[in-house]
Amino acid sequence: MSTPPSSAPRAPMLSTADALATLLGAAAPVTGTESLPTLNVLNRVLATDVVSPLDVPPMNTSAMDGYAVRIADLSHGDRRLPVSQRIPAGHAPQPLAEGTAARIFTGATVPPGADAIVMQEQTEAAGDEVTILHAPKAGEWITMQGADIRRDSVVLPAGTRLTPQALGLAASVGCATLDVVRRVKVAVFFTGDELTMPGEPLKPGAIYNSNRFTLSALLQKLGCDVTDYGIVPDQRDATRATLREAAREHDLILTCGGVSVGEEDHVKPAVEAEGRLSMWQIAMKPGKPLAFGTVRRGPEVSAEGETFFIGLPGNPVSSFVTFLLFVRPFVLRLAGVRNVAPRALSLRADFSQQKGDRRNEFLRARVNPAGGLELFPNQSSAVLTSTVWGDGLIDNPPNHAISAGETVRFIPFSELLN
Repeated sequence: MSTPPSSAPRAPMLSTADALATLLGAAAPVTGTESLPTLNVLNRVLATDVVSPLDVPPMNTSAMDGYAVRIADLSHGDRRLPVSQRIPAGHAPQPLAEGTAARIFTGATVPPGADAIVMQEQTEAAGDEVTILHAPKAGEWITMQGADIRRDSVVLPAGTRLTPQALGLAASVGCATLDVVRRVKVAVFFTGDELTMPGEPLKPGAIYNSNRFTLSALLQKLGCDVTDYGIVPDQRDATRATLREAAREHDLILTCGGVSVGEEDHVKPAVEAEGRLSMWQIAMKPGKPLAFGTVRRGPEVSAEGETFFIGLPGNPVSSFVTFLLFVRPFVLRLAGVRNVAPRALSLRADFSQQKGDRRNEFLRARVNPAGGLELFPNQSSAVLTSTVWGDGLIDNPPNHAISAGETVRFIPFSELLN
């Protein structure tokens, strides 16, 4: 009996850091911008700097309800002053006459000549006069012109992802519209003859396709323009045809399932036939079989070139975790976001794990009332319950056992899902 030929040695698995560096190094920001109303660009990415055309505040304003005074008028023994004017917010004041005070309200313009505000709790008003019960310092309770923003300063740099507070900041310098990067166009499809959509009868051996809901929602949360090609049969020709179609008008093709080495895993060879793979398999748990590459755009496409491809594993926790750690920063970088790294916390482990894995583990955990971390009891990549129960991921290095009381690196889902 003849001896079968030996298989070629596999390339070593990439570390999570090297894999992320490979992805981000390839992620060229998309071209194309649009100008939209500031009210309508939440979570979009700025295409150009926002430069303030004015000081904010544009004049000296009162930080309190009270009285605007000249400090020199309070140097004598009698601190009773006539009230010469009343200044609500939004009204232009007259210069403050010597020897008088002006009734003023929070946000109102400080009258020329006044050099301090005395809050009303430190005064006694009687008719048209007010007695000042406090010796103010120069500038007290006055917000100076430009204290927040100086004219011609960059208040929001290009590449900023627009949060609610960023929109407020843009509005504070008078921006009615903002130039933003166009949405990243992502095609997504799922492989597996066992997959069934909720609402359809569940045949023997079949499972409901939870990944379609999770990944589509994650892409929408990132502000992508998503085309969902649904479930593709476990056939190489069907997979190749879908890749060719998806490559036409998209910046990224995202697939789920079929990237391992089984006989029914057709995504990897299909991508190699339609393009190229530059990365496959990462030394992490969950989520080892993650593929990255490109798919050629056909000659009939006006903008020839390549479309990025990322293939996620099919297990629901694996696809969820690899999306958060790799797809999210890649998509944000495509959109022009500069800082894509999530902030991690150093928290106490209130559990023990006797043995570490040879791969970088990402453990589902949550913060307990004492401020420490509890571990979900079942860390299987098929247990989607852990992603709802947990508050985030413990980034545990390879071959590292965790002792109770030890400080570990924790990445909250609040950082990974924004």
